[in-house]
Amino acid sequence: MEYRLMGNTGVSVSRLCLGTMTFGKETDEAGAHKQLDMFVEAGGNFVDTADVYNAGESERIIGRWLAQEPGRADSLVIATKGRFPTFEHPNGLGLSRKHLTQALDASLTRLGVDRIDLYQVHAFDPLTPLEETLRFFDDAVSAGKIGYFGLSNFIGWQIAAISELAAATDRVAPVLLQPQYNLLTRYIELEIIPACLEYGIGIIPWSPLGGGWLTGKYQRNSAPSGASRLGEDPKRGMENYEERNADERVWRILDEVKAVADEAGLTMAQVALTWTADRPAVTAPILGNRTTEQLAEALKIADVHLDDAHAERLDEVSAPELPDYPYGTRGEQQRSRKITGGR
Repeated sequence: MEYRLMGNTGVSVSRLCLGTMTFGKETDEAGAHKQLDMFVEAGGNFVDTADVYNAGESERIIGRWLAQEPGRADSLVIATKGRFPTFEHPNGLGLSRKHLTQALDASLTRLGVDRIDLYQVHAFDPLTPLEETLRFFDDAVSAGKIGYFGLSNFIGWQIAAISELAAATDRVAPVLLQPQYNLLTRYIELEIIPACLEYGIGIIPWSPLGGGWLTGKYQRNSAPSGASRLGEDPKRGMENYEERNADERVWRILDEVKAVADEAGLTMAQVALTWTADRPAVTAPILGNRTTEQLAEALKIADVHLDDAHAERLDEVSAPELPDYPYGTRGEQQRSRKITGGR
């Protein structure tokens, strides 16, 4: 297993992060504990969860696994998140000091630990001043309840705003961002990744397999039975399938992933994970496996890299289709500058 630094910190984390959103729903407790054992045995040390994953059951399952061996948590980097509704009252959600204090304490209890290594805000909150959220994190770090804090689903200007405010007020700054990123969804490259590179923030992408599409399990004009992993119910999953089935760009990308997989002796899922893991600013893609068999396949790319030719082919076929301005050719001309002068 390769290791990388967690953003602009000295903390080493595994190249792959074990996601646990399935724990307590699609994956029962015994299966979850097997996944955790397998991940650690392969050298993984980075585990991500959230307080709203299956109403806190994901955290409880991890907590009971941690309790099986004294000191087990010390060798791991445990990450969780807060922001979405966890209490049935008006202040039971958001990034206010009141809610985050309650959410953090509840996560500590469910996980059975005294400190969470990485505590992330699950999304932006337009109603809470960033100053209030930053003061909460500064105090939580000083109190020893968390080691570092991160963001999830923030966009470019929000990343810049909170990072600049942290620097201006001498408070702790975010070290990681958790966005959606994969060969089918690359729009974070326009402003989000540049913001992360500017502020030394690492990226831990969720859905690196595009909700299962990049595994090759879906076929053109052959609707899947049941729900797609891209949705939480059959109706939403089918709507997503119909939209992507009609998108020729999706099938061009899948065809190229399949061709690269055949040439490299990998599965389509392994190719997609490897591509994401080696993108600029990426620290570790988050695995969202339901079974130990799926996890075992993912772990085979713990130290695998695509050759330059394969990576370039995937870059080219999956390049986002952009409007001419501000992100296309005309926009690039407005932002470029030659050393020798002229356009």
